Amino acid sequence: MEKKHFHPHLTYTDFKEGQFDKAILAVGSAENHGFHLPFGTDTLVSLAIAEGVAKEVEGLLVLPPVTYGVSFHYDDFPFTLTLRPEVLVEVLKDILDSSIRQGINHIIIINGHDGNIAPIEIASRSIKIKYPDSFIASLDTWWVKAGELLPPQTFEAWGGLGHAGEGETSIVLHLYPQLTRMENARGIVPDLPDNLDIKWKFSEITPYGATGDPTKGTQEKGEKMFKALVDCVVKFIQEMEKAGWKYGEKAKL
Repeated sequence: MEKKHFHPHLTYTDFKEGQFDKAILAVGSAENHGFHLPFGTDTLVSLAIAEGVAKEVEGLLVLPPVTYGVSFHYDDFPFTLTLRPEVLVEVLKDILDSSIRQGINHIIIINGHDGNIAPIEIASRSIKIKYPDSFIASLDTWWVKAGELLPPQTFEAWGGLGHAGEGETSIVLHLYPQLTRMENARGIVPDLPDNLDIKWKFSEITPYGATGDPTKGTQEKGEKMFKALVDCVVKFIQEMEKAGWKYGEKAKL
């Protein structure tokens, strides 16, 4: 029988038998993803990556995902729900703190949404100060990392980037094809200046709720992305376990 690792599915007995010594947390959002992807895309994808990793790593507890994120910048497109940044910071701090107090202080975060990057950074560093022996690492931008892991010719438009663009559409087509409406897929590569990062509202750069070219998304690309991402995180955890979760100056002691 396959071992259970998803916190909401576990009983106390399952948890004790699982001998969990590390945890993985998916952080998503509840927001518009163009005309063709589900509102829960960021949560669904980050949780799928977390569960994919847990299947390959012994003793890895998959925590309940955070299904809301900081999405003010998308709220011109229905049906977007958002948390205030300071609220998400406190939610994340409480989750991390709870995990550590319950005895698991090696925690991996899989983020699915751009608006969560800063709150994850603030919460994680705050907890690290409170618990110096804790280990917290995050995959902040899987959509960028996938492009770094795969050959450059994998994607056809904008390097596969974009909100509900080629890459994100591909991975959803691989994981949840039944939730897509590809006949409605439309996007645009926004015309933005180089060098500095404009703090836009999404409606200023696309009329479709999507950027990039979602019509170039395929299940085949999504399968390659998913495997590369899972393998990347699995390798990271295995390397850190081998090193006793030590890094930098700690590794010299």
